[in-house]
Amino acid sequence: MSQPNLSYIPYDDFVADVKALAVRLLDGDWIPDFVVGIGRGGLVPGAYLSHRTGISMLSVDHSSKVYGFADELLAKLARQTQGGERILFVDDINDSGSTIVYLREALSANGGDPANVRVAVLINNVRSRAMVDYWSREIDRDVNKDWFVFPWEAMSGRDTLVEDAGAVPERLA
Repeated sequence: MSQPNLSYIPYDDFVADVKALAVRLLDGDWIPDFVVGIGRGGLVPGAYLSHRTGISMLSVDHSSKVYGFADELLAKLARQTQGGERILFVDDINDSGSTIVYLREALSANGGDPANVRVAVLINNVRSRAMVDYWSREIDRDVNKDWFVFPWEAMSGRDTLVEDAGAVPERLA
């Protein structure tokens, strides 16, 4: 297996990305009632965005892979959107799009109103199968195969980061 190119995102760049998201969000005509951080990668950006915008934050732990855990929370969020509440999901990166597709399908299966749901990410892959509404920067995975390491992920050792990257070989250079 080839070694991934670990691209560490400096803390100041992360903060600038969150501020850029906040500007795009607040300059628009759609303001959410809740920011929902997607666990695990979207929790930190979600918290920062919540503080920057003053919008309350909720969270959904999708990364734990505990069967049914996120589904119960997504069913509750779907009911909130039925009642007119606006939900903004936040994640670190829209790469393959699988997380965003999963979330949207779960909301739809529970009768969620898609007009009341949007998604924001720090990094958006233009080749992703899922579309997002807000992003700070874009990449093209056909060109950029870097494994992005966000400040909170930098707490892991290199071996863990390489193992995580190795689980998705098509993203390696």
